[in-house]
Amino acid sequence: MEDVMLLLKYILLGLFQGFTEPIPISSSGHLVILQEFINMKNEGLDFLILVNFGSLIAVLFVYRSDIVRLCRNGLGYLLTKDSESKSDFDFILYLIIGSIPAGVLGLLYGDYIEMKLDKVWIVGITLIITGLALWLIRNLRGDKNEGQLSWKDAFIVGLAQAVALIPGISRSGATIVAAMLLGMKQQTALRFSFLLYVPVSLGSMILSIDTLMTKDLSIVGIPYVLAFLASVIASYVALKWFMDIMAKGNLKYFSFYCFIVGGSVLFLLS
Repeated sequence: MEDVMLLLKYILLGLFQGFTEPIPISSSGHLVILQEFINMKNEGLDFLILVNFGSLIAVLFVYRSDIVRLCRNGLGYLLTKDSESKSDFDFILYLIIGSIPAGVLGLLYGDYIEMKLDKVWIVGITLIITGLALWLIRNLRGDKNEGQLSWKDAFIVGLAQAVALIPGISRSGATIVAAMLLGMKQQTALRFSFLLYVPVSLGSMILSIDTLMTKDLSIVGIPYVLAFLASVIASYVALKWFMDIMAKGNLKYFSFYCFIVGGSVLFLLS
């Protein structure tokens, strides 16, 4: 019975993280809340990176045609200097630039963030901040497409992604808010946000492999695999749903949600 409950626990965590990762309500913040209120111990940064990698697989699948095009045209530009491929080559450079802030901050302060900032009361406050940011851009309709981006745009969105290392600050929410404040079209902001997720998530997974290998796989192997698969499925469903929400311009509902959950957490702790 205990083995079954353990498996269900990890499946629940995988589903929970996977569904909340693509939508702008902070997956890390919700995991902190879930673990606090149903008395689950913190599974650690390595587990979070693993289930985030499940979300990455879903993102790669949803944006597979964009990724193939970018790789093909980016390589083509390097080989032929074809002007028609330059915009895709530049877009790849912008993704690299945008990945730098979160990469640097994660390496320097990742342990501190994990140990000091994963408090429920902090998540309550940061969820309200996320809600305010989403409310701020609810009616914005930019006109900047991928071919009009600059390295400054990429770096600013990258800084927003770095801030989202704090639990309760949504990664997708922070990057989309920053992108739309910079004048990007909704679909451009959405695509840049999730393609920006690829190098950061992949880098985090590579850096955590040694930690994951220290785990006793005879104990956590199957639970971790189930959590990973649950994250892949839930992330795919959530991302497709969120893309539809963005197309309809209904970000305000996520803002309301963040206000309600953040406020409820602070009320229950008072």
